[in-house]
Amino acid sequence: MSTRPAAVAGTFYPEDPNELSLQIEALLAQNKRALAEPCAPKALIVPHAGYLYSGPTAAIAYNTLLKFKHKISRVVILGLSHRVPFRGIAASSASYFTTPLGAVAVDTKSIKGLKEKALVTELDSAHSSEHSLEVQLPFLQKILAQFTLVPLVTGQCDVREVALCLEEFWNDEQTLLLVSSDLSHFHDYREACSIDKKTCQLVQQQYFHLNGDQACGSYGVNGLLYLLASKKARIEILDYRNSGDTAGDKQRVVGYGAFAVYYSQ
Repeated sequence: MSTRPAAVAGTFYPEDPNELSLQIEALLAQNKRALAEPCAPKALIVPHAGYLYSGPTAAIAYNTLLKFKHKISRVVILGLSHRVPFRGIAASSASYFTTPLGAVAVDTKSIKGLKEKALVTELDSAHSSEHSLEVQLPFLQKILAQFTLVPLVTGQCDVREVALCLEEFWNDEQTLLLVSSDLSHFHDYREACSIDKKTCQLVQQQYFHLNGDQACGSYGVNGLLYLLASKKARIEILDYRNSGDTAGDKQRVVGYGAFAVYYSQ
């Protein structure tokens, strides 16, 4: 059984497990939002920068899971490939993904099923140094009681490919779908706020033609939104800010949005 080790511990988030645990606890405590939802979100869209930058926005998203931590036993994370170009959706051959907080078991049976249906291919190089998926894991490890992982990374792909893949898990009430994406990149503060405000509105309208300038994880976001067109689901925006609001300057900022999908059967 192979393990995918942490690749960005010490850069995107602390390498020391105690320091990491304390940082996540502080982020969760400091970034709460009053919600009266009777059920867990079916899906989340969460940013993936270093915790110093996007951690507050991510924490608001993850706080929506706190009351339901014993009801979610599997998480499908759809990241994006920042370093390895390819076509389609990539799975990993690893049986475990590790962080400083421990190992998370991969749902290898589900991965096998996706491969047999030709919905994903196995491409370890797309996963080996990819941060968009990895940075979500410590939050999930702190929030959820126990869970297995379906780790997927998008290359260039069609919205229908992503939607078909996510559809495989939609009806399982114990599965959370998580799409990893930041918003606009490297505009000045005012321009970024303007661009991202429009993008957030489009996401809430379930518009599935976003481009990479609006959301770096547009393939995953569009696929999720395309799937929602056939579901009785609504999207709530939980938080928006950018790196100029957290730890960066305001000349070149990256936007971060958190969204929750709620589903009425």
